[in-house]
This record gives sequence, structure tokens and C-alpha cells, in this order.
Amino acid sequence: MTSTGLTLRSPAKLNLFLNIVGRRPDGYHLLQSVFQLIDWCDTLTLKPIPENTVRRINPIPGVPAESDLVVRAARLLKEFYQIESGVEISLKKEIPMGAGLGGGSSDAATTLIGLNLIWDLQLSAEALAKLGLQLGADVPFFIYGQNAFVEGIGETIQEIALETRDFLILFPGQGIATTRIFHDPELTRDHAPITIDGFLASPWSFHVNDCQAVAMRICPEVKQALDWIGQALPGSTPRMTGSGSSVFAVLDPKTDIVKLENLLQNLPKGWVSRIVRGLNKNPAYNLTSSD
Repeated sequence: MTSTGLTLRSPAKLNLFLNIVGRRPDGYHLLQSVFQLIDWCDTLTLKPIPENTVRRINPIPGVPAESDLVVRAARLLKEFYQIESGVEISLKKEIPMGAGLGGGSSDAATTLIGLNLIWDLQLSAEALAKLGLQLGADVPFFIYGQNAFVEGIGETIQEIALETRDFLILFPGQGIATTRIFHDPELTRDHAPITIDGFLASPWSFHVNDCQAVAMRICPEVKQALDWIGQALPGSTPRMTGSGSSVFAVLDPKTDIVKLENLLQNLPKGWVSRIVRGLNKNPAYNLTSSD
């Protein structure tokens, strides 16, 4: 932290698989997934100010400040602990919005982590995660800051060790509303549960995403992106992450990266691509305590 504030990186994540194993009486879906942190990050700067307000200083197209998760996170923490000083927030977006990569949840988590330090609240990761759950089911994962086997509606998080791998990610330029996926009558909701040991027996083999079939019907670009990877990386098993619309493939260590990067120069207009590396921990991991 400097006199100008605290600057932190907010990582995206991939769902290495996504099983829907049931549905609660209140309508929430019961999931199983492994969340993999990746080095595709937004950059968040938090600057303490004497005014008793939360101020976002840079516009984000299509996201009014009032609905921005970083603003909501700062106000939630400020009001819950009756903080009388304020903060100025600058967010540089790199992770595409509506892509299923968890960028908004990660930014909210980073805001809570950073302000916990700036305001000297000395809250544990557990306390921040409990608060963060009010902002979204994925926020606690980013606060705990380690790859995890996730169950329930996203609230049951168990740390998992993963070998560092590289991934190709394609975002085909069209977002999909999560609610539309989960309200679809054709969505699979009875996937047989798996265990952590079952996953770890072959973590990089083919796993499915139960949202993918619905997403391909709603958004044809998802299938186009999957087909593109299938042609560019024969033998790979591309799949969608989260509720879409981004798709990804685990890269074989022998992949010719230069050749792949050349192919990526000819993507359809509006698509976004990134070759990323898996992270073991959130860059802000050491700023929280498990005590």
C-alpha cells in the first residue's frame, strides 16, 4: 500500500467441470465443480479518502456505479462495520463481462480483502466470506483464494491441489444470463455426484458441464467456439466454463504455442481469446487470515 492507495489483481476462474446434482425446495440448484484460478486478472485500486462515501472514479460501459459489485462490496463492508471514512475505487477491466469467468465476483472479493486492510478491520477470511456471500455465491471462493472442490449452491468449499497447467480460453462475444440457463426446462438436474478422489484420479481428462447443452441452444456462438477449438487443437476436449459463454481447453504441454497464437489472429470479429496459466492462489491470498 502507498499514499496513493492499494492496488490488487483480481483473477478469473474456470469451472473444470460442472455437475448439477439436484435442486433445493427453494429452487436453488445443487452443484459440484472444481474452481481453477487463472492468471487473467482485473486490476483494482482502492484509495482511502476523508469523505464518508464510496466513489467509483472510472466509468465501466453498461455497468452503473450503483449496481457495480465493487461499489456494492465496499458499501456492504462500510455499513456493516459502521466505517465513517470513505474510499475511491478504480477498476481496470480485463476479464470480459458476462463470460462465465467470475470476474465480477472476483472484483467484489478483492474489494473486501483490500478494504479489510485499508480500514484495519483485521477480519478473517471466514468473516469476509460470510459477508461476501451476500454479493454472490462465488465471492467466498475468491476470498479464500485457493483452488477448490465446490458443492451445494457454492457455499461448500474444500481446498484442492492441482498441477499447474495452461489453458486456451475463447469468449465468443455473446454473454448468457445465468438465470436463463438455470430456468430452462431441459437443463440436466440429476447428475450422479462424484467425489474429490474420483476427480483427482483423472483431473485433466474429459469432464462435462451440465449447462453446456442448454447454452449451445440459446447461444449458437458457444458451439461455434467449441468447434473452433476442436479444429485448432485436435484431440482436445473443449468445454464451457460456468453458465457460459466462454469455452476452454486444457493445453497439452507439447502444444505449439506459436502456431496456436497465429491461428488466434483469425478469430471471428468480436471474439476474445487468451492463453492463460493456472494459479495455485489468488494474488491477494496473503492479505487474509484463516484465524
